[in-house]
Amino acid sequence: MDKTVDYFITPVSPFVYLGHARFREICAKHQAKINLRVMDLGKVFPVSGGLALKDRPPQRRAYRMMELKRWREHLGMPLTLEPKHFPVPAEPAATLILAVLERHGTTAALDIAGDCGRAVWAEERDISDASVLAEIASAHKLEADSLLEHARSAEVAARYVQNSQEAIMRNVFGAPTYIYHDELFWGQDRLEFLDRALVQ
Repeated sequence: MDKTVDYFITPVSPFVYLGHARFREICAKHQAKINLRVMDLGKVFPVSGGLALKDRPPQRRAYRMMELKRWREHLGMPLTLEPKHFPVPAEPAATLILAVLERHGTTAALDIAGDCGRAVWAEERDISDASVLAEIASAHKLEADSLLEHARSAEVAARYVQNSQEAIMRNVFGAPTYIYHDELFWGQDRLEFLDRALVQ
């Protein structure tokens, strides 16, 4: 049976950050291939009924904060609840990840995506800043200047739009979303169910 999981993310989501390493471990355990799909939630939310954080009612914002605290403690991961650079525009980091995906493949792109999440939520760095993104790429011995230039290309921009449209067509409404054999698993708190599905 084909074991391929489509992985829809935005690099600025704390829940993507919390689940990223565990998701990769689960896929490695089951020898499942990852199809990385970096999407623009700004395009997905209006279609799916989602709201940007600033537009959510107080009850939902308060519960989100409670969940972040719970998962931070449960996983023992560093996470700043209100980081200095959040909200932050996602596009610069998202398009860098897509540029890395195109030139260096999935593993390298997943590495960069994980580092972008950690940069926001554990290190309080500004991932809309080109110099920060260059440091992240260079830490993996990637050609930062060339990748950042490619990230600004029309080709990569088109892929970002295409991924967002695919997300909408496949009923994705938040990040992270994992899709296995057309079954959606929304949120890093659903990774246990994905793990079980991959056994079958």
